[in-house]
Amino acid sequence: MFLTAMGASLTVGALAIAVRGLAGTVPASASTSAAKPEVLVWKSPTCGCCGGWVDHMRAAGFPVTVQEVDDVEPVKMRLGVPATLQSCHTALVGGYALEGHVPADSVQRLLRERPAAVGLAVPGMPQGSPGMETGVKDPYDVVLFGAAGGDSVYERR
Repeated sequence: MFLTAMGASLTVGALAIAVRGLAGTVPASASTSAAKPEVLVWKSPTCGCCGGWVDHMRAAGFPVTVQEVDDVEPVKMRLGVPATLQSCHTALVGGYALEGHVPADSVQRLLRERPAAVGLAVPGMPQGSPGMETGVKDPYDVVLFGAAGGDSVYERR
């Protein structure tokens, strides 16, 4: 899949490298093959649940770089997140887009299986999903999107 960023066509992986270079961040753990890839997150500076999801990903061992932006919509569009699957924050890891409160173990499975898709999404902001822990746990789906056969439920939680 190709994305257009700043007037140039880039693959999702190349975009991740370009963004990392622009941010000036290369995790110290990047040199070890067992290290988890860096998660680049775009979120509003005022969203607390997004910060909770970042903490969840860090607790799972992912190095995380946060870009606080006033409008995450252009990032969602650039990464190919469908409007029907959007949530509050967007991330990029290992060449895949992540939308919303995707659990770290779902991300680990995605990176292990490497399906031909754009990424994973947890649409909306379901109670009980990572970053949305309120004591209430609503059932929710983790959706694989951008695959040749269309979007599909990757996991039910």
